[in-house]
Amino acid sequence: MFLSITLLILVTAQRLAELVYARHNTARLMAKGGREFGSAHYPFIVAVHTFWLAGLWYYGWDEEINWWWLALFVVLQLLRVWVLLTLGERWTTRIIVLPGAPLITSGPFRIFRHPNYAVVVLEIFCLPMVFGLWFYALLFTLINGLVLGWRIRVEEQTIRHWSATPEETYRQD
Repeated sequence: MFLSITLLILVTAQRLAELVYARHNTARLMAKGGREFGSAHYPFIVAVHTFWLAGLWYYGWDEEINWWWLALFVVLQLLRVWVLLTLGERWTTRIIVLPGAPLITSGPFRIFRHPNYAVVVLEIFCLPMVFGLWFYALLFTLINGLVLGWRIRVEEQTIRHWSATPEETYRQD
């Protein structure tokens, strides 16, 4: 029980710190002339992640830890840090286009088009499995997949538009 609670505290603190970092980066990007696209999906992403974490607190706080799944989750955190370090001040929880800034193609972006989303998909499944919550893992993986699919479509559309006509970056379709 102590280990489960400690893990949940660490993950919650990490997510809250990332939100602070994302807000800071969003404000900086907007101050530099950045523009947000596809904001309609954002409340759904927030809701999925909020309910996922709250449910883990509800169902997982007194469960035994599966060390194999925990080890995989730790590896995913290292990949998450790699993504954050690669994106630097351009990492946010929103889709922000900064005119004149090229797409990031270094680090994990050499391997995956959306490495952060790959990590998130695996985390959404993996952390419940640390607590043996396989049904919860499957349920939230499905829900997250639906919302993430929407976000990726919006992001890809934004990238295509930005790449095709940079002078029209501010037009929202």
